[in-house]
Amino acid sequence: MYKVFIDQRPLVLIERDKFSGIHKNILFYELNNTVKDFKSQLKDATIDDPLYVLCDDVAKAFESLFGSFKKIRAAGGIVKRKNKFLVIKRNGKWDIPKGKIDKGEGKKAAAIREIEEECGIERPEIQDFLVTTYHVFNYKGKRAIKKTFWYNLTYNGSKELIPQTTEGITKAKWMTEEEMLSIRGKTYGSINEVLDAYLRSK
Repeated sequence: MYKVFIDQRPLVLIERDKFSGIHKNILFYELNNTVKDFKSQLKDATIDDPLYVLCDDVAKAFESLFGSFKKIRAAGGIVKRKNKFLVIKRNGKWDIPKGKIDKGEGKKAAAIREIEEECGIERPEIQDFLVTTYHVFNYKGKRAIKKTFWYNLTYNGSKELIPQTTEGITKAKWMTEEEMLSIRGKTYGSINEVLDAYLRSK
């Protein structure tokens, strides 16, 4: 199964024989479908009621739909310090720190580096893997798909934060768990998936 956020709305590619339940947004993948074929139905998709596209072969459907898109890999995570969680405001929306994986860099190393750079902290420690998300966006005038690896991390240093303004980050804040979870539905599409994964991991 793949869940891909397109224009902040979730499209789920799932095998026909693994699909169950009653959902209002269901389509069947056909050979040579493109992302544009699903645009109108995606308008009705929500965080809790995605557009399900039933496939015979999910991997082939994913490659067919997104194979021509530029591929970008990123990493980041939910950082906990005592009983607070690290959240940033990026381009006007609450977000969780993450960034692009450099060439030759490992996923975990990238997650730590990006969190350090975006928030001005040092040496957060990865505890465990959380979830992988996918989202589509425009990159230098072309369509791209970003695969992001998310982790749970802990941090024992100073609570002082320095937002990386050159990356559009205007604020970095330690929030209570309740405050962090309250941004669900008011943030970027894939961040909702990260928050849901955090809840499942507790």
